[in-house]
Amino acid sequence: MVKNVMSGKLKLKGHLKHLARWPLYLSVLLIALNFLVYVINIKAGVVVTMGIVLYLGTAIGLLFYHRPLMFNDLIAFASQYEFLEKRVLEELALPYAVMDMQGRMIWSNKVFAEITGRDQFYRKNVSTIFPDITADKLPVGSEKEITEISTQFGERIYRVSMQKVFLGESVAPSKLLMEISDDSSLIAMYLYDETELRNYIQANEDNKLVVALAYLDNYEEALESVEDVRRSLLIALIDRKITKYFSNYDGLVRKLEKDKYFLIMRQSSLEALKEQKFHILEEVKTVNIGNEMNVTLSIGVGLNAATYLQDYEYSRIAIEMALGRGGDQVVIKNGDNITYYGGKAQQMEKTTRVKARVKAQALKEFMSTKERVVVMGHKITDVDALGAAIGIYRAGKTLGKPVHIVVNDPSTSIRPLMAGYMNNPDYEPSMFIDRNQAMDLVDDNTVVVVVDTNKPSYTECEELLYMTKTIVVLDHHRRGNEVIQNAVLSYVEPYASSTCEMVAEILQYFSDDLRLRNIEADCIYAGIMIDTNNFITRAGVRTFEAAAFLRRSGADMTRVRKMLRDNIDSYKARAEAVRTAEIYRGCFAIAKCPSKGLESPTVVGAQAANELLNIAGVKASFVLTTYNKEVYVSARAIDEVNVQVMMEKLGGGGHINIAGAQVKRPIDEVEDMLKEIIDELYQEEEVKQ
Repeated sequence: MVKNVMSGKLKLKGHLKHLARWPLYLSVLLIALNFLVYVINIKAGVVVTMGIVLYLGTAIGLLFYHRPLMFNDLIAFASQYEFLEKRVLEELALPYAVMDMQGRMIWSNKVFAEITGRDQFYRKNVSTIFPDITADKLPVGSEKEITEISTQFGERIYRVSMQKVFLGESVAPSKLLMEISDDSSLIAMYLYDETELRNYIQANEDNKLVVALAYLDNYEEALESVEDVRRSLLIALIDRKITKYFSNYDGLVRKLEKDKYFLIMRQSSLEALKEQKFHILEEVKTVNIGNEMNVTLSIGVGLNAATYLQDYEYSRIAIEMALGRGGDQVVIKNGDNITYYGGKAQQMEKTTRVKARVKAQALKEFMSTKERVVVMGHKITDVDALGAAIGIYRAGKTLGKPVHIVVNDPSTSIRPLMAGYMNNPDYEPSMFIDRNQAMDLVDDNTVVVVVDTNKPSYTECEELLYMTKTIVVLDHHRRGNEVIQNAVLSYVEPYASSTCEMVAEILQYFSDDLRLRNIEADCIYAGIMIDTNNFITRAGVRTFEAAAFLRRSGADMTRVRKMLRDNIDSYKARAEAVRTAEIYRGCFAIAKCPSKGLESPTVVGAQAANELLNIAGVKASFVLTTYNKEVYVSARAIDEVNVQVMMEKLGGGGHINIAGAQVKRPIDEVEDMLKEIIDELYQEEEVKQ
């Protein structure tokens, strides 16, 4: 009965079918041979016919007799093969598991169960075993897409490979489940132990060589402050301090020049130096044998380049950034990523003006060889940027060149200053232009002078930087990750109080024929006054010398003060910001400046930040102002907090005690981000409490 049922329901096909019927196929040849026998002898043909009939009967009988037995053997083989396949999967040395689309475990093989310590039929979510495998990490694509993540279980690191397996085609013929959807699927998961591979990779990374350059920032000034007989001792103590420090971290130190060192160390040593935040910066300052000025150190580190030569180039770029940001810090350039350490000390003001004289002569040469000069500052041009631009305007006019200043949308702070040039017969109508007019003027015969910023994205018209090959940068802000790369002359001095101070010095060495007009001297003087908060903040000896030059050139404090007065709405907004300020952690003033009805709310915010520093106990102030769908953060400090580092974390920058940032987020989110940065400083113990 079973045989009949099986034979009635199962049929052979393919090569197995032809193999079972080969006796029947052979009978065709026998019949043809029988015809030939009939031709030769009829009696013999009859005998052969009887033999063929007997052969066919026997062959057909054997076929029908053995067919059910053959089907049974095939079914038995298939069952044994399926069991063998399951056994192989269960005994597979590779950890393997199956789960549903929600991540709930269904089945796992023995190796997976042994590794995780769970039963093979563990029914909870996979995240209870591997917390890293959350719902959003599960595969959602096609069956060919493989999702891989790295996770740690115990002391081992595994690469988890997950892939969707669709059930529609597999389950449909089984007759056990009805109406299986084509979308029905499970997730197959494999574990690959990569612990040793990761260890080898980490060991290889740790042993990579790192190239660094170390420069003493104020070598000459420190030597001048000590007696002649002690100078050699001071140099020896500094050399010993630096050599011993890096030798403790298996580093090689070689002195290149009197104030420059070349360093080589392993990457693991660099990580150790990061953990203790390059304490060598503070240790060098302790070298004192009677010198009035502490020695400061700057270090530039380059790593993870394709070649050692490229690592050296990275370190050279890093040390230039460290010096450009004021020194006394470490800059690490890891490919395109740049990290800063230190930089909490104010850069010492240089007493010599040699650099200003050299830059003035270089600027004069570039202007002399071009047809026109275009000057631009940063977006929302302030008094410092405008004053510096006016100074460059006078320098260009002294050489007989047409000069244009790019100002897109004048703020209320600079309109009183610009008003003196509007409709003035001494100045051409094209003195101030917007970005569109500037783009029509600039070509390869134009000098583009950027003042009061060194970030291309902050300029009034970034496109101008790519329309000419002659670009000059004059700025007093510390350099960040983003800098103008193709400048033929870059004069960035973070010690300067303002760009107007730098321009005033340049004008003194630019030409003997240069004469500032009173209105021009007023603008440059106003820029210094604003950035120094009336000569209270960051005002050094050279600041007052520059102010004295401007006074001799006709600057009048009364006229400047009248031009810088606020209207009543701005004054009320500033007072409201101060009134509603929050004192966070006992020493940080955070305020929101109202911007409704104000033409230049960012200027008011900066003024409010200055006002908040007058409150006893406030170490740093932050004023948030909403303007043009962005939040402008004005940060100010006196001497204990580095607000420039804090603003860099928000994508901005500036000085140690004067900085800012622009963030495209709601003002409440920016306030929360600012508080998180302050909390990080407390955790790192960088703020004296």
